[in-house]
Parts: sequence; structure tokens; C-alpha cells
Amino acid sequence: MTELHTGTDKLLGRLHGNVAVLSFNRPESRNALSDEIYGGFNTALPQVAENNDIRVLMITGEGGAFCSGGDVKGFRASHAGEGQPVTPEQSLDRLRQIQMWVSGALRKLPKPVVAAIPGPAAGAGLSIALAADFRVAKESAIFVSAFSTIGASGDFGSSWFLPRLIGEAKAKEFMFLSPRVTASEALNLGLINRMFPDADFENASLAFCDELAARSPIAMRMQKENIQRSFDADLATGLEAEASAMVRTMSTADHREAVAAFFDKRTPDYTGR
Repeated sequence: MTELHTGTDKLLGRLHGNVAVLSFNRPESRNALSDEIYGGFNTALPQVAENNDIRVLMITGEGGAFCSGGDVKGFRASHAGEGQPVTPEQSLDRLRQIQMWVSGALRKLPKPVVAAIPGPAAGAGLSIALAADFRVAKESAIFVSAFSTIGASGDFGSSWFLPRLIGEAKAKEFMFLSPRVTASEALNLGLINRMFPDADFENASLAFCDELAARSPIAMRMQKENIQRSFDADLATGLEAEASAMVRTMSTADHREAVAAFFDKRTPDYTGR
């Protein structure tokens, strides 16, 4: 596989070694979400999941923004009665579907997901960043929930991810009051993992992804499963799952390679087997 197909130019796909890159591409609207973008995720993510040469997914944005969330112009047109009439039930079914195409699929992806945030991440755009396993940001990036400013409650997992990352009280402050949070503040809150200088952001983000891609993909997949299971399982279930995963990973060629590399004093070359 030499390309990452999305089926749309509103979500660009490319490969950088073992890293797949998906980039929001509606810079005229600060990469506001659209049906084309939702469909692009639904087209691209199964490719990422199934291709063993892809070890990490990076999501970013074109034109200096990450994603500004829902298209407010589209909201206004809908309220004015433009376009095909839609019932509340149809709206609910559609939102359920596209949330699973994006946030749900990123959460389930058996590979690390990195949101590389070059600028504003707002509303559902922030929610999508929260669905990633890691978030890295430019020093000048801004984070804002934005939902309360348009009289909305939030979607794409904002209320599920935020408390797990920054705690209940801070999550409520973030959602109710919608403060503009700088990258430095986000780093202190635990909202992001790394903050990179603006001038070196692209290279630093890819280097972060390359570092992940150099690790054992089997071990990372099982570690992701174990950690995510821990939110819903008791200790006994977690220990059982850890034991199973540990035995499986220690029977792999990657484990044998890691041990050999340790004694040879070299960097291991993982093959994902």
C-alpha cells in the first residue's frame, strides 16, 4: 500500500514510513467538520487498522488549525429550514453513526493514535483530539470546548474523554465556561502530552510518531487494550487480561528480538510478529 485513500480532498491521507497521516483540509473554515470528512474517516480508518506496515496514525490539520468543530454556517442554514427536512430521530441516528465512524473508531483502532495540533482545536474538533491516545501541540495552539457558547451540550465523546484526562471538576469548568486554554496550560492540565515550538512543530510531531512506530506493534496494541479495559473492569478482570496478554507478547518474535538486542547492546528491529 503506497497511499491512504480517504475518498475526499477534505481529509487528506498520506504515508510517512510506518506512520499514516490524516489531515483535515478545509482551511477556509478552520477545518470545520463536514459529511465528506466523516466519510473520509470511515474510508481510511479500516485501511489503517488492517495494514501491518502502518504502526501509528497521526491526525492533524491544514492551514494552521486542527479542527474548529461543527460548521456553524451549516447550523444556521439548518435552522432557517434550508435543505431536506430531517426529523429528530434521523438526526440522532446520523449523529450516532458519525460519532462511531470517528471517535469510536479511533478509540478502537489497534494502533497508537496521535493528534498533532497545529492551532485551534474547538468543539467536536477538540473531542476528536481527545479520542486520540496522545496529543502534541504547537506552543501557539488554543483549546476550547465551545459547546456552551452555542447552547449545545457536546458530542464526539467530549464528556467521556475530558474527565478521564483532567478530572471531573476541571472537565465541568472546561465544558460549562468554555475558557480558551493555551498549549502551556493544556500541558499542565494533562490535556496534552507534548508541546513543541511553532517553528519545529511538523518535524517534532513526526519524530514523536516515528518513536512510537519503532516500538513493538503487538505490545502496543495489547497495552492499549489493557489500559482502556481498566476503566470498565474490576482488578481481577484486569489481572486476568494482563496475564493473557503478557504470555502472548512474550511468545512473539518481537520479544525474542528485544531480548537479543538488549544483550547485543543495539536497537531492536521489530517486525510485528
